[in-house]
Amino acid sequence: MEFAALIVAAGRGTRAGGAVPKQYQRLGAMSVLERTCRAFLGAPGCARIQVVINPEDRALYDEAVGGLGDPRLADPVPGGETRQASVRAGLEAVRDQLAVLIHDAARPFVTPEVIGRVVAAIGPGRAAFPALPIVDALWRAEDGEVRAAEPRDGLWRAQTPQGFMLSDILSAHEAVTGDAADDIAVARAAGLAARVVLGDGNNFKITTPEDFERG
Repeated sequence: MEFAALIVAAGRGTRAGGAVPKQYQRLGAMSVLERTCRAFLGAPGCARIQVVINPEDRALYDEAVGGLGDPRLADPVPGGETRQASVRAGLEAVRDQLAVLIHDAARPFVTPEVIGRVVAAIGPGRAAFPALPIVDALWRAEDGEVRAAEPRDGLWRAQTPQGFMLSDILSAHEAVTGDAADDIAVARAAGLAARVVLGDGNNFKITTPEDFERG
């Protein structure tokens, strides 16, 4: 199945430090954003890359993706005041596509295998996302004091990309009031089913300065 990759890059990422938002910082020989885009361009079925940016970051965006010459990379669209508004703007831009994968710009190590598993699991009325099962013990604490153990059976740590049929997730976002931090939550609120597929431990989100060294 062909899909559009919607890369959400409108945030500021202040916890990562640096003079510019983390998606535009260098990670080895290229920017974080370029690495993320290349990951999708190398995945079977990717028909389009649509990046959503802060309108003030156009110069940073142009510099960050300057090494890409692929015609599947569309012109960026400006995001909104909230993440949900930014995602919806991106969905409007790719509404001619059959399916869409929504991905955090700050997860540059996603693999074709993870992308493929997500694409294979989506369908009409059904979303999909990668995740890792919780393997550590979980404890509930208050004011630093342990209160009770929590069962971890059936708990997963969600990653992106989160995949949808375009018409399904666009309709779900059109019904949202306020902000939404997670597109699977938007889909579930609209009555869509969602499947979990196996993620990858290396598909982590760059959040702190130490994560640049980890990458």
